Amino acid sequence: MHSFLQDFRYAGRMLRQNAAFSAIAITALALGIGANTAIFTVVNAVLLRALPFPHPEQLVMLYDSYPKIGLDTATVSPLVLKYYQENAQSLEKITAFSTFGAPQNLTGSGEPERVHSVSVTASFFDTLGVPLALGRGFTPQEDQPGSRVVVLSNGLWKQRYGGSASAIGSTITLDDENYTVIGVAPAGFDLPKESQLWVPFGFTDKQWQSMGEFMTVIGRMKPGVTLSQVQAENATFTDALLKKAGVTSEQAGGFHTVAFMMRDRVVGDVRPALLVLLAAVGCVLLIACANVANLLLARATGRQKEIAIRAALGASRWRTMRQLLTESVLLSLIGGGLGIGIAYWGVDALLAIIPTDLPSFYPVTLDGRVLLFALGLSLLTGLLFGALPSLQVSRTVALDAMREGSRGGTATGARQRMRAILVVTEFALALVLLAGAGLLIRSFVRLQHMDPGFDANQLLTFHVSLPKAKYQQEAQMRGFYRQAVQNLAALPGVKSVAASSSLPLEAGWTQSLAIEGLPLNPPPHAFMETISPDYLRTMGIAVLRGRGVQESDNETAPGVVLIDATFAQSYFGNVDPIGKRVNVNLGDKPDWRQVVGIVGDVKRTGALQAEHKGQVYLAAAQSPERDMVLEVRTAGDPLALASAARAAVLRVDAQQPVYDVKAMTQVMEEFAAQPRFNMLLLGLFAALALVLAAVGIYGVVSYAVTQRTHEIGIRMALGAKREDVLRMVLAQGMKMAGVGVVCGFVGSVLATRALAGMLYGVRATDPLTFTAVAALLSLVALLACYMPARRATRVDPMVALRYE
Repeated sequence: MHSFLQDFRYAGRMLRQNAAFSAIAITALALGIGANTAIFTVVNAVLLRALPFPHPEQLVMLYDSYPKIGLDTATVSPLVLKYYQENAQSLEKITAFSTFGAPQNLTGSGEPERVHSVSVTASFFDTLGVPLALGRGFTPQEDQPGSRVVVLSNGLWKQRYGGSASAIGSTITLDDENYTVIGVAPAGFDLPKESQLWVPFGFTDKQWQSMGEFMTVIGRMKPGVTLSQVQAENATFTDALLKKAGVTSEQAGGFHTVAFMMRDRVVGDVRPALLVLLAAVGCVLLIACANVANLLLARATGRQKEIAIRAALGASRWRTMRQLLTESVLLSLIGGGLGIGIAYWGVDALLAIIPTDLPSFYPVTLDGRVLLFALGLSLLTGLLFGALPSLQVSRTVALDAMREGSRGGTATGARQRMRAILVVTEFALALVLLAGAGLLIRSFVRLQHMDPGFDANQLLTFHVSLPKAKYQQEAQMRGFYRQAVQNLAALPGVKSVAASSSLPLEAGWTQSLAIEGLPLNPPPHAFMETISPDYLRTMGIAVLRGRGVQESDNETAPGVVLIDATFAQSYFGNVDPIGKRVNVNLGDKPDWRQVVGIVGDVKRTGALQAEHKGQVYLAAAQSPERDMVLEVRTAGDPLALASAARAAVLRVDAQQPVYDVKAMTQVMEEFAAQPRFNMLLLGLFAALALVLAAVGIYGVVSYAVTQRTHEIGIRMALGAKREDVLRMVLAQGMKMAGVGVVCGFVGSVLATRALAGMLYGVRATDPLTFTAVAALLSLVALLACYMPARRATRVDPMVALRYE
């Protein structure tokens, strides 16, 4: 222990004596360790920490799957859930939840408020193992038609009741119906995200037989049961479910049921992006380590005599290596300490730009696990960049090192080769990062210039959800939206107003259809949307053939639909769709409607690479919906009309909340939030890697010029021109850069495949991107080599020879 302390004290003195070297090395390490720690903080909160439920490894999520129509995971119908509950042997508990059609309007004292409500089965909290903070969960008797009980979120409880226990047994009004508060969820419970209250489904016997898919199912496996056993059991359910529904697998689009670990599904699409960023920032740290190792190798030249004297006085090679490694570890620990400070700032910066839908049950903070990660990374980094230099330096031969005028021998040549290998590694890693960043930048540019199929400028949007108790009849719903549209259209500065069941760029509702005279197998599957007569004009969607929805397409008129160009091409081919009939209800009561128009394609889903299935539009008067989006085309700033628009809706019904008020341009920005985040972060890491690689090759070439001053002097004395010297030095540096670029090109082809799901309109092996980044890296290498090469051409032969 005493010798180790002695090593650390000596290492501290050496770092103080070489302040410039220490500052450069510590800065490089602090940036690398800090960036890694910041990204790991997010990864820890999102990917690594277990779900905050008892025995989370037993929780699975169950889905329907229709691979032949492009739906790998779909929500589950009450019919399938009932079958699970009655037949599943591998699961000890099963529950389901849905945000579709749940009560959403909280009224009473003050202005009406829209709340995020969730319908659940009675076993919801019990299956998850969540103990309520106050009161109790639901009983099976309360999961019946007409039940009016509710569990509040911790936040809503504090907001409405100030955290008082008197909330239990009190009454709140949801969708104009009174509900009794029976429980309060614990603080931090947030499933699904942003939930504010939970109510029972309360299905009737007929509703339990429904094949409509809108439920997310969670199961708790029995002790000892594995996911593969659940999957195997699900496979046996498929035939029975198809028989119960009266269809074949082919007719049902290859229907089968699938199961996933809940942890994996909660994380969702963010996992690949975070892992890519973690790998990228790891590459940055490796480049920083290579740079510091190069600095240590360069510094070793000045320490040859010191090491030789130690060896002559009896120091073993291991003792010398230990001293040098101690200095490396001390450097990395200091860099790690500063890196934690950078990470603390970096996490705040990440949270400021990270998409708001980050799937995490935990706060993204520097907790104990993150600090241990930073400490371990610092120690590993010190050993990583210190091992090779200490190994090389410890080989110093005492006599050669102390011989006056020695210009190095085998050891010096070995160190030069080692430094060259480190530079090649830096350039290879830098190219991989630049290729990834280049692909994401090109993808984001394509996304920004994507034609969404509508005009997002000067467009105000907001949501309205009509309560069942108050608007029981379809005529009431039609009347509300008709009057709301009229009130909005009368506002100054409003050009047009429309209503629809969803917005573009959202993952809307899909269903299977039938086309008269075209017995397709599997049947067509498309996005569905209900629209008011002025929707196409308000949104700026082109009518390609036929007409749009008109005022005459009311509840007494024959049913009509519009289809988009993709649907027309996919299912009608060269047949003219106008006048053909489409069945929008494949259940017991067919609903045939005539195609009256073909409209332009509109981007529907947030998944960049999702296959477009086509779109079908229904007339709002013929298919009224409770939940609608109102779109207002304005002459000026749409948000300036937000208050007036809200007031116009409240004049129709003073108890009707208006929520999610946004300009359509904001919706577009949210759509691009995840790609923008990926691009910014990977671009930042790539830029840092580029700078570090340039510094690395500059250092190596500059050191080589210093070492070859005598040789360059002789060459120039014998008649070598300055251009010859310049070419020689540049060739040395560009050879290393060239090998690094070639290795990086091969690595990029393999590594960028991980980005495939994050790209839009660009292939993961895009040759233009690869060529551009290779050229950029080569240019930077040329500039980095040019400065020491130009210095070499200024060597005075007489001075160089006299110095030697």
